[in-house]
Amino acid sequence: MEKRIWLIGGTQESGAIAEQLVRQQIPCVVTVTTESARSLYPIASHLTVQVGYLKADHLANFLQKYGIIAILDASHPFAVEISQLAIAAASTDSLPYLRFERINEQSASNPLEQSFSSFEDLLASDVLSNQRALLTIGYRSLPLFQPWQTRSVLFARILPSEIALKTALAAGFTSDRLIALRPPISPALEKALWQQWQVSCIVTKASGAPGGEGIKRQLAAMLGVQLITIDRPAIQYPHQTKNLDEAVEFCIAQQLHSRL
Repeated sequence: MEKRIWLIGGTQESGAIAEQLVRQQIPCVVTVTTESARSLYPIASHLTVQVGYLKADHLANFLQKYGIIAILDASHPFAVEISQLAIAAASTDSLPYLRFERINEQSASNPLEQSFSSFEDLLASDVLSNQRALLTIGYRSLPLFQPWQTRSVLFARILPSEIALKTALAAGFTSDRLIALRPPISPALEKALWQQWQVSCIVTKASGAPGGEGIKRQLAAMLGVQLITIDRPAIQYPHQTKNLDEAVEFCIAQQLHSRL
């Protein structure tokens, strides 16, 4: 059986890593949660893309089916469930594990910026009261904001997918307060959207540059808009790097070791 690297993907960086692995002819299987994420990866004989949520009770079969020899976790900083699942699998099956963690944007000393450790902490405060707030947090957390629909004017930017739209509507967002766009979002479009909706507050996640965090910070300062950032979840990664080349070298080394 061919030995493969398990690349946990769904991010721009994972696409860049996959391209390097294809060039090096390193067999790997990439897991993503949506069909649209498949476009991030090249079509190649040594690369397999599996779409869907990977559950704990299916993990052993997944590892055996693909002959997994190591795990490179390049998932989104807020993809807690899959990272914890992979860390547990690495420990149980004695598999080498490396986390690629994108650089965390440093907040400037701006009085209009505020961070919270979680959505729950934010919603327990009165920061959103009477605000015109744009949520750029993904669709999964929108239901948490449903009780606030009567206490503030909420807008949301979501991905153009059926499940995102259904979740947003169920959480009380009306069609005139929703926009479906796939990142990256240009500064000009971001600015126009904020001005169109006359937002006074932006709620975002600390997703780093690929998530447009830096652009939001610059625009917030320019337009005098309050920027609220949700901190990344605290996960104890066994090993991690912020360097793409190191992530690729890890995969090459593990593949070479498996051939000894």
